[in-house]
Amino acid sequence: MPRTGVRDLPLPAALRAATTDPCATLGDPLVDTHGRVHRDLRISLTDRCSLRCTYCMPEQGNEWLARSSILTLDEIERVARVAAADGITTFRLTGGEPLLRPDIVEVVGRLAAVEGSSGPVELAMTTNGIRLPELLPGLIEAGLDRLNVSIDTLRRDRFHALTRRDRLDDVLAGIAAAAASGLRPLKLNTVAMRDVNDDELIELVDFAIAHDAQLRFIEQMPLDAGHTWDRTRMVTRDEILATLSARWSLTPVPGRGGAPAERWMLDGGPHTVGVIASVTAPFCGDCDRLRLTADGQLRNCLFSTTEYDLIPVLRGGGRDGAIDAMLRSCARGKLPGHAINDPAFLQPARGMNAIGG
Repeated sequence: MPRTGVRDLPLPAALRAATTDPCATLGDPLVDTHGRVHRDLRISLTDRCSLRCTYCMPEQGNEWLARSSILTLDEIERVARVAAADGITTFRLTGGEPLLRPDIVEVVGRLAAVEGSSGPVELAMTTNGIRLPELLPGLIEAGLDRLNVSIDTLRRDRFHALTRRDRLDDVLAGIAAAAASGLRPLKLNTVAMRDVNDDELIELVDFAIAHDAQLRFIEQMPLDAGHTWDRTRMVTRDEILATLSARWSLTPVPGRGGAPAERWMLDGGPHTVGVIASVTAPFCGDCDRLRLTADGQLRNCLFSTTEYDLIPVLRGGGRDGAIDAMLRSCARGKLPGHAINDPAFLQPARGMNAIGG
């Protein structure tokens, strides 16, 4: 069947979702029907990864996106320029593992040159860090502004069991390279899991402080490709804070805005720790993010079951106004929240590696 532009919805609902505000034009903010203004675009560059984290994808049998479906650099840049004109102020490059993309330095250079009405767009990246020692100098020269590096454990046996790869030394070398760079704030992301790494929380914060980084704990979310998520295995926000409070005095940092992480100062600062509590303390009401998958699908939520297909526009001769219209359709189709805690919640068909973090 031909692509329709809005996927996974019955046709009448799809048509309703694709109806944009007739008064909105290229350059107007991307505002949804709940008044949220979107300023952040997460751009996934690939669904492939050098690790096989248990909460993300199976070790074997993954069905990778066809290479012909992956957006080219020209296509990514085109969408980015329209998004910036519509008020997007931050691009975050994700995957999979974005550093696996062969043209990653050129991607950074082209996107770092994109400007919106308020000036250059900030360019960030989330990575497992494995290729940072070799690529980071070129990425910084190309214009990368910020880095998030994922690390869930500092223990070799656990790292191997969790990622199915013996690459802890490579990740630690990547973090050391990031710490030695001028990119700040440097953030380290940790998914907290019961009976896996919940006894390392304090150790991980100490590690982050030693590297002049901010540790951000993430509640495990139902985004694994195998659909094996179990709520009982998730370490909650309150449990994380209780553990940290045994070591530090925690003072809330005000002014969170649309940021996904709540932050606390440790013993009055200057060091902080963050918690992204998408399950037990959702921040949907302030969410300002849209997502572009590696194969050209717009998504308005990590947990959405609807995608807005840009491929017919990008490869069918569509003008920039059509990209703008799809961005607006995606924003306007955004629900008030993700409904993880609703008994009727359905996990997205795609895993996190194919959606983009």
